[in-house]
Amino acid sequence: METQQETWQNLHGKLFHQPITQLVEEAIIREQANGHRLKVCVGSDSHVYGDAINYATAVVFIREGKGAFTFIRKEREIQSISIKERMLNEVNKSVEIAYAICSILDMYGVEMEVHADINTDPEFKSNSALKDAMGYILGMGYVFKAKPYAFASSNCADMVV
Repeated sequence: METQQETWQNLHGKLFHQPITQLVEEAIIREQANGHRLKVCVGSDSHVYGDAINYATAVVFIREGKGAFTFIRKEREIQSISIKERMLNEVNKSVEIAYAICSILDMYGVEMEVHADINTDPEFKSNSALKDAMGYILGMGYVFKAKPYAFASSNCADMVV
């Protein structure tokens, strides 16, 4: 699914009205021209506020040895769902973006990981979605990372959700 009409922003709040595919390609061209080796990590997080759920999806560009930058999309939905369903919604939002940008990343030789804000410790409620999330992401052919290694979702998306 192409996300042409979405508004993306960076962590400083600067808005971008181009589709994520264009933002990703322009960033790769710019960064590779500057000699940076890149990896992209995609992850989503959510917070519940009453009957609303705020989601944030982050596309994080890691410059090997030279820091990182990110594009973030925020969404708000009014609904009441279980924690497992919410975790799987987060994963779906990440996979949607990963799918939209994977051909561009492949074209420029950039690796990608999909991060899930799901705890691997069974003591946490989010763990109920771990097997489903892992199966979905790995089944799509992407590299899967969960907490504590899922910084795109647990840190970057979490900062703005």
